[in-house]
Amino acid sequence: MERTRIAVAGASGLIGSALVRSLASDGHEVVRLVRRAPRGAGEVRWDPGARYVDTAGLAGCDAVVNLAGAGIGDHRWTDAYKRTIRDSRVLGTAALAEAVASLDRPPRVFVGGSAIGIYGDTGDRAVDESAPPGDGFLPSLCVEWEEAAAAAREAGVRTVFARTGLVVARGGGAWGRLFPLFQAGLGGRLGDGRQYWSFIALHDEVAALRHLIDREDLAGPFNLTAPNPLTNREITAGMGRVLRRPTLFGVPAAALRLALGELAADVLGSQRVLPRRLLESGFSFAFPDIEGAVRAAL
Repeated sequence: MERTRIAVAGASGLIGSALVRSLASDGHEVVRLVRRAPRGAGEVRWDPGARYVDTAGLAGCDAVVNLAGAGIGDHRWTDAYKRTIRDSRVLGTAALAEAVASLDRPPRVFVGGSAIGIYGDTGDRAVDESAPPGDGFLPSLCVEWEEAAAAAREAGVRTVFARTGLVVARGGGAWGRLFPLFQAGLGGRLGDGRQYWSFIALHDEVAALRHLIDREDLAGPFNLTAPNPLTNREITAGMGRVLRRPTLFGVPAAALRLALGELAADVLGSQRVLPRRLLESGFSFAFPDIEGAVRAAL
C-alpha cells in the first residue's frame, strides 16, 4: 500500500472524523485544517471566512478533501444563519481551491463536499448526476459550492464533488436525532411519509470518498447515496424492525413547519437520488439496504 499525505478540512465533523480514522488506520498521513493555532505537525491553520490557508502546510499533499460547513439542521433558517451556511461552504471551498492552485506541486486530487440538495424536490422521479439543479436555497447553495472549486480545476487538478445524501450514523446529522427517538419508542413517519429519503451508511460514505480519492480516472459530481432510496414511511418501518420498537408516532407536516420553519421543506421534500456514476465506476456498497445501514450505525 502506497502511503499518502492527505489534507482534510472538516476533520472534526461526522464524516470528516470517520474519514480521518479510516485513513490513519491504513497508515496514511493526515493533515487536519484547523481554525485555531496548530498544535502539531499534523495540523494546518486556515480561516475559511477570510479565505486564508497556510499553503506551506499543504506542501507534499497528494489529496485535499473539503468537508467543512456549518450544520444544515443545527439552527432555524434565519437569513443570518443561511448566510452562515453559505459562507462556510462557498468561501471555504474557494480558499482551499485557490491554495491548491498556488502550489508548485499541487495535489493530484481535490475532493469537494456537496449534497444531493442540488436537485431540489424530485418527488417520485429518480435522478442521477445528469439531472439539472432544482430551485430554492439548497440547490442554489450547492451550485455555488461546486463552482467555488474552479481555481483547482482550472489549475489542472482532478476535481471531484461528493454529493452526499442522508448519512445513517449515531454521531450526528439527521439520524443522530432520529436514533434516540426510535430507541425510546417515539419514532414515526414525518408528514405523510411518502417523501423519498436517499440515505447512505457512514461506512459506505467513507469508502466512497476513498474510492474517489484513489481512482485517477474519476472527476466531476458523484452521488453518494445507497442504490435504492426509500420513502420515509419505509425507512421508519425498517428502523422499527431493527430496533424492535413501535413506530406509531407520526409528526404532522404542519407541526414540522411550525417547529423548523423553512428547514421543514427539506425534511418533507422528496429526493429519489441514484448513485449512477459511483456504481458505473465499480464501487460496491457494503450496506445497500436501510436495515443493514441501521445495524452498521448501531
